[in-house]
Amino acid sequence: MVIGEGVEWGLHCCVALAWLDDHAPIATARLAEIFELPPEYLKKRLQPLVREGILDSTPGARGGYRLARAPERITLMDVVAAVEGRTDAFRCTEIRRRGAGAARARAEFAEPCGIARAMGRAELAWRRELAGQTVADLMAGSHENASKYVRRFYAGVTG
Repeated sequence: MVIGEGVEWGLHCCVALAWLDDHAPIATARLAEIFELPPEYLKKRLQPLVREGILDSTPGARGGYRLARAPERITLMDVVAAVEGRTDAFRCTEIRRRGAGAARARAEFAEPCGIARAMGRAELAWRRELAGQTVADLMAGSHENASKYVRRFYAGVTG
């Protein structure tokens, strides 16, 4: 399973927006500055988070992004699902029904095979782990060692 960098950008932006929260939107250009990204590139990465209600986007000169809900109410799984979609990573195609299995009775395939069950359990564990962690947890785990780019940006926004 490969998770795209959009998830990483989304999570970093959620943490940065949570740290910078003063209830005013942070301009796309200012947020892109933190990560040294082109604003249009970052905007494309954040659009799925807006569609899923994780971020609010305000257009215009005083517009930008802010969290749509409290950091304690945004899970890592919320961000992953927004960016990557909700499709299971493993999709059983029932290859056991091919070749020698093609002539077997359908009833023999009524239950998922051991591979499908094992992959399903693994995916469920992964999803539960991500659903059990929030943006607030990420903030707490890195508060003392807040990234230099966020501290530098925060000083620029408030100063």
